[in-house]
Amino acid sequence: MPHIKSLLLLTFIFINFEAFPQEHFSALGETSFGLNKKVSETYGINFTLRSRYFLYKDEQLKYNQQQIDLYHFSKLKLDKRHSLSLGAYYRARDPFNSGSNELRFTQQFTYKKQSPNMRFSHRLRAEQRFLKNKTIFRERYRFSLNLPINNDTYFIGALEGLLSLTKQTTLELDERSTAQFGWLLSDTLKLQAGLEHRLETFNIEPQHYVFVLTTAVINI
Repeated sequence: MPHIKSLLLLTFIFINFEAFPQEHFSALGETSFGLNKKVSETYGINFTLRSRYFLYKDEQLKYNQQQIDLYHFSKLKLDKRHSLSLGAYYRARDPFNSGSNELRFTQQFTYKKQSPNMRFSHRLRAEQRFLKNKTIFRERYRFSLNLPINNDTYFIGALEGLLSLTKQTTLELDERSTAQFGWLLSDTLKLQAGLEHRLETFNIEPQHYVFVLTTAVINI
């Protein structure tokens, strides 16, 4: 039954993509490579390199590199269910003439609960985003479900709300819906692939983005 539920969730999230106004719709690809290191029973670190590129924009199919991201997280487990994380993030857009480079700092609190058939988590995240001409303070809440399909395959579904504040512009509200499948290829390597829909600035002028996600994670 878990795989049936995951497929129904995937269908529900993306059933209305064809109805998006094309002038406010873009599709992008996002490819990530992550490295996790367990330093102790309570402390771990992560480094991730990510590439983002346009696949469909201005009503045309095209490949256009948008940015390269490099980020780091340090995670402290408070107990089996609660953890705190601090992150630093650098985004390079200047080389691709797609916007300002960015330096970002992140503080995160996560609550997870495990049952025999699934795992769910609540994540609260605060971000300070430093761009060339402005600073953005963003608050995020994410709810996610991890459903095992078999011993080596699993499904992840997530919903996230975002609130952004700057001095230069009005408050912005965003929403993200994600559906991914994952494969445990070995004790140290897993792959994930799926889709994410982003509804950005929906309180001002809604913009729809679909991301094709591919991720490889190595645990050492």
